[in-house]
Amino acid sequence: MENAGVEEAIVNVHYLPDQIIGHLGGRRAPRITISDERAGLLDSGGGILKVLDAFGDAPFFSLNADTIWVDGPKCNLNRMRAAFEPETMDVLLLLASAVTTIGWGNRGDFLLAQDGRLTRPDKNTVAPFAYTGVAVLKPALFEGYPPIFSLNRIFDAAAAKGRLFGLRLDGIFMHVGTPEALIEAENALQQAER
Repeated sequence: MENAGVEEAIVNVHYLPDQIIGHLGGRRAPRITISDERAGLLDSGGGILKVLDAFGDAPFFSLNADTIWVDGPKCNLNRMRAAFEPETMDVLLLLASAVTTIGWGNRGDFLLAQDGRLTRPDKNTVAPFAYTGVAVLKPALFEGYPPIFSLNRIFDAAAAKGRLFGLRLDGIFMHVGTPEALIEAENALQQAER
């Protein structure tokens, strides 16, 4: 995140909060602000809504905690910043090939058109792209949503308006949301270091 010019990161904590807070305590860049959700999970959209005032009117990055990636020659966050066009886009998602993603076990999340627009597959279609958990979002998109909701509602609303876009990841994506996927990612990282 430092390489992408991110100066402040807001980290939502719920599961193992003391461990996460302790791990982040010594970090100097980016500045870390903790958003405590120990009292109850707010889901992906509600967690952002809780801290939305920190972003002002500017688009911001959102990153899921259960995903990691290794950048290719260019920093993917910088690529996203350069690709985001607020006049035509409400949301820009970082996508990875569902086939080569490590620790991913579903049928893919999105279809990507040549102009970068995203659509959801129907239930009989295997989608070639997995959502990496990284997005650029506009604060205004959160208006009118309840305190607890999924970002998928914002993605679907943007898609319905033709304003949901995707950018292919340059690098290797790993989903680490289960113990099995974490082992698979650790093995892949060890092999990459050799």
